[in-house]
Amino acid sequence: MILRKTTFFSIIVSFNFFSAFAQVGIQPISDRNKDASAMYIDAVKARMLDDVKQEESLLKEVIKQKPDEAAPYYDLARLYEKQRKYDQAEELIKKAIDRNKENSWYQAAYAEILESQNKVEQAAEVYKTLAAKEKHNKEYIFKAMRLYESAGKYKEAIVLIDQLVQIMGKEEFLFLQKQQLHLRINDLDGAAQAAQQLIDMNPQEGRYYLNLAELYNNNNQQEKATAIYEKLLKQFPEDGTIQHGLALYYKNKKDIGKYDEFMRKAILNREFDDETQTSLLLSYLQELITDSVRKKQSIGITKQLVDLHPNNAQIVNLYGEILIENNEPEKAQEQFRKALSLDPSRFAAWQRLLFSFTDRKDADSLVKYSQQAMRYFPNQALVHYLNGVGNFNKQSYSAAVKSINRAIDLQADDNKPLLADMYSLLGDVHNAAGNNAASDSSYEKALRLNPENPSVLNNYAYYLSVRGSRLADAEKMSKKSLALRPDEPTFLDTYGWILYKQGNYEKAKDYIQRALDKNPDADGTLYDHLGDIYYKLNDKDKAVELWKKAKEKGTDNTQIDKKIQDKKLYE
Repeated sequence: MILRKTTFFSIIVSFNFFSAFAQVGIQPISDRNKDASAMYIDAVKARMLDDVKQEESLLKEVIKQKPDEAAPYYDLARLYEKQRKYDQAEELIKKAIDRNKENSWYQAAYAEILESQNKVEQAAEVYKTLAAKEKHNKEYIFKAMRLYESAGKYKEAIVLIDQLVQIMGKEEFLFLQKQQLHLRINDLDGAAQAAQQLIDMNPQEGRYYLNLAELYNNNNQQEKATAIYEKLLKQFPEDGTIQHGLALYYKNKKDIGKYDEFMRKAILNREFDDETQTSLLLSYLQELITDSVRKKQSIGITKQLVDLHPNNAQIVNLYGEILIENNEPEKAQEQFRKALSLDPSRFAAWQRLLFSFTDRKDADSLVKYSQQAMRYFPNQALVHYLNGVGNFNKQSYSAAVKSINRAIDLQADDNKPLLADMYSLLGDVHNAAGNNAASDSSYEKALRLNPENPSVLNNYAYYLSVRGSRLADAEKMSKKSLALRPDEPTFLDTYGWILYKQGNYEKAKDYIQRALDKNPDADGTLYDHLGDIYYKLNDKDKAVELWKKAKEKGTDNTQIDKKIQDKKLYE
């Protein structure tokens, strides 16, 4: 091992250097009043004090006085290497080696300096020479092997691995590395031989057979691969690693039935711990949930793993996620609640549970569980935001405003889209509560944060149109929302309603009819709007027909019965 710090080795070097000078009778240098050995000792002291300039100056003077000594060249080379002056370092270390060819420290330093300059093949040759001199020094062989590999000299690296096997014995990683090196030179037979050596060493280890089978499979040697896989099935029927390997084999053969069979066996194999099983399941689920035919299968396999580990909050939560993916929200909610009873610190589970209650009919549950989440995560803006959503859906407007404002205070400024959503919801709440000025202010803040948010543009425009306020601004915002999301039924209705408020009835009729054409299952609001337009166009029979349709579909307009009964528009 090369020592990099000037401690024990430097003291030895300086002692030997001083002794050598003493033996030849070095006399003090008159102009500096110090002989070379004393200056060398001072250079060592300067190095220990990190006085680089003094060390360099003294070493140069020592070399000047005693140019045939190797040690000062070595020390100055190391100093320059540290300063990344590699050309000068290489020149100096060569001079040290010329003066002392047997010193392994100098050779190793030379190899390091070459490697620093990306002269990897030359560095490998130096280490190889050192290894030949010190036959039991596996560190030099390792370094030479690594550098040959880096230089693309794979055959040379393989030879050195064989030397390491003789020194270290039959270590698994050596044969795996040898296998990879043979593949680098397209020597499949050599790679297979290395893989077979692993099998011969460990005949009861199924993974080594699997390694050889995969080697053949990946290199289009299907007959040889199949023979090994068939042997694996008989010899290791319950081995989870083998089951997973067989699953991948059948997947490669596009035998999806067999792939599913062995993948499930591997996932549920009790030899694996729950972490490994979960990892396998996650990779498998990514395929299932994107395959419409097999998507439902994701429920069964996840449920089976939950049955194996009923107290593992991560797996239970994952089951909830799968149920959400399969449009079973109520069953998913049950799993999220169970996961949280096992581990209430899982914020992701709280998020999923809360988001599953954002429909208006689930307002009470959203408020209840968001309040519970606040106990564990009082500083999470999203929890307060969702509590605000729940209170808004309950029409508890003052509580909603309080929660949303708290969420805004907690939310980091760098997430502008989320902040914009929060201000947008605040605008909705204030509008519902009849606080028009506060509503407008909230929408303006939302648009400053995210001026391209089509939903905010649409909602703000619609509420202005309902109030008959700033219709020119409303039209501009509504038109922009349609430019961002063309043919969105709700946006078409908003723009049509603004035109209606401006008295442009024919054009308003076209837009709201388009909205209905795009969404024939819309609630009664669109039919109510279209009825009002027909009334303005003096077609009262058509207006009443549409108002009746609006009532049938459901509308918030409290005047709908009176309009139908009186056949008259009430605004």
